[in-house]
Amino acid sequence: MSDIELASIPAGSIQIVDARRGLRRTERFEAFELGVFPVTEELVAELIGVGAAHPRRPAVELSWLRAVRLCNAASEWEGLDLAYGVDGEDVVWHRDSEGFRLPSEAEWEFACRAGSTGPVYGPLGEVAWSAADGVRSPQDVGARHPNLFGLFDTLGNVSEWCFDLLDPDDDPSRGARVFRGGGFADDVWNVRADVRRGAPPRSTHDDVGLRLARSIG
Repeated sequence: MSDIELASIPAGSIQIVDARRGLRRTERFEAFELGVFPVTEELVAELIGVGAAHPRRPAVELSWLRAVRLCNAASEWEGLDLAYGVDGEDVVWHRDSEGFRLPSEAEWEFACRAGSTGPVYGPLGEVAWSAADGVRSPQDVGARHPNLFGLFDTLGNVSEWCFDLLDPDDDPSRGARVFRGGGFADDVWNVRADVRRGAPPRSTHDDVGLRLARSIG
């Protein structure tokens, strides 16, 4: 199977701003690992035995539930304990597992920012694919500059599912799940580190994919 390149992200904390509800909260987390690239069509093809029309493009049209199952498939391939217990649409995160998983949105935002405090970690045209580029589909990963953690495409190209509910008070099996980062068709106001959006866990989108994370002991 293609190597899953991971970057080490230090422990830290970040303030999540929920502009829609006018709320702020501080989230703390331990050190973890995060994929250098979004999951590609090539990796999905190897994990579940399907074709890849564009191997180096981010995989899209993946629901949050499918993303969770892909995390478990990657763990099985690597011989790791599964991070998720899945029963239909009920998903339990086994937080002591070192298997592959989705990042929390706090982990995602901290990793995306990589120490920067502004809405982007570099000139947008150099670090992200957005509507300003006039492209009509996801682009090959790694074609723009990485952030200071060595992560490519955290902004633009495709948004990425996180584990969290958009509204923490929602039903976990039905509530919208967060995706972050903005995609190739988004205007510059949505391709920022702090923008929170979400969708139902069964929904699919042509500009939403995922990035693998792992807890470390």
